[in-house]
Amino acid sequence: MYYMLALNFNFMIAGMVFGNIASVVGASDKIVELMDYAAAINFEGGETIDGEIKGNLEFRDCKFHYPSKPDVKVLKGVSFSVDTEKNRVVALCGTSGCGKSSIISLIERFYDPEEGQIFFNGKDIKDLDPKWYHN
Repeated sequence: MYYMLALNFNFMIAGMVFGNIASVVGASDKIVELMDYAAAINFEGGETIDGEIKGNLEFRDCKFHYPSKPDVKVLKGVSFSVDTEKNRVVALCGTSGCGKSSIISLIERFYDPEEGQIFFNGKDIKDLDPKWYHN
């Protein structure tokens, strides 16, 4: 009886070890997948703006949807400009889901618009060096 209990206990421990090994292998697959991921947005090189940076911002007919929800249009042709000489404070107001956070994500260049352009100081942000732009 004691022999059977000891044998059963050892099989139980071996089962836990193999379960842990299986979870490590599954997690390593996800890590390799993340390491092989290539970003769609250029993150090296590009132009910088020399001289005075006024911080003027302009959206021209921007259309956008999140990659995970291609059927849900978040922005449907948004156009506006912010002149920092005239507008010292700008507020984005609207109901939930109208695109306020999406506009900020586009300005920060976490995403690129599906159509349209975003200009910072008169230059398309797609052409700017992302490291310089984020600084």
